[in-house]
Amino acid sequence: MARLLLDNIAHIKAYWIMMTPRIAQIALRFGADDIDGTVVQEKIYHDAGATTSQSMRRGELLQLIRKAGREPVERDTLYRAVERRDATFTVLV
Repeated sequence: MARLLLDNIAHIKAYWIMMTPRIAQIALRFGADDIDGTVVQEKIYHDAGATTSQSMRRGELLQLIRKAGREPVERDTLYRAVERRDATFTVLV
């Protein structure tokens, strides 16, 4: 619904650390198009009592996204697709 009403917001994030991986997966099915993957250390939610994990393996994150019916795309902070090969990566402009 927010994607229809708030058409000036380009991306909606499902922050799995805050909402649990399962709820983030549901959010992806209902219009969210971003899910945090790289989190070095999350303290705010966990200091407040969050019980979710503070990390997720890349394969688990990809599986979560695919099971939500979405195609995972790694991107940079400007939402440009990133192509990763071994130890290098290229931003696709």
